[in-house]
Amino acid sequence: MSFLKKPMNDIGCLVLRLGFGGTMLLAHGLPKVGAYPNPNFPDPLGVGADVSLALAIFAEAIAPVFVLLGLWTRLALIPLIVTMLVAVFLVHGQDPFAKMELGFMYLVGYIALFFTGSGKFSIDYRLGQRSA
Repeated sequence: MSFLKKPMNDIGCLVLRLGFGGTMLLAHGLPKVGAYPNPNFPDPLGVGADVSLALAIFAEAIAPVFVLLGLWTRLALIPLIVTMLVAVFLVHGQDPFAKMELGFMYLVGYIALFFTGSGKFSIDYRLGQRSA
């Protein structure tokens, strides 16, 4: 059954990309785009609410599109990983685990995708970035 291993891994990468990229875009990114500007947005990095929201929009609405497509996937995962680190450890760092669980689950998924790459069913693969 080893002949099934690689296609199954590629399907797994596709499912991870579509699941984590799609839910981030739909549940978090697009609502933030609609909320711009929001002077009440949290500012965990001390750069101002508008800048924090703009960074969150980039990470949660633009980067997931690249993850969904499998285009420059590892590069697109960096702002998502950083955003989830900020959400888990700065925004919800003092909260009970249940409050930070969602961000933690996204973080784990994005880190896993970073190490596995986008898989065969991606634009990265089609462009010849076989290690992606």
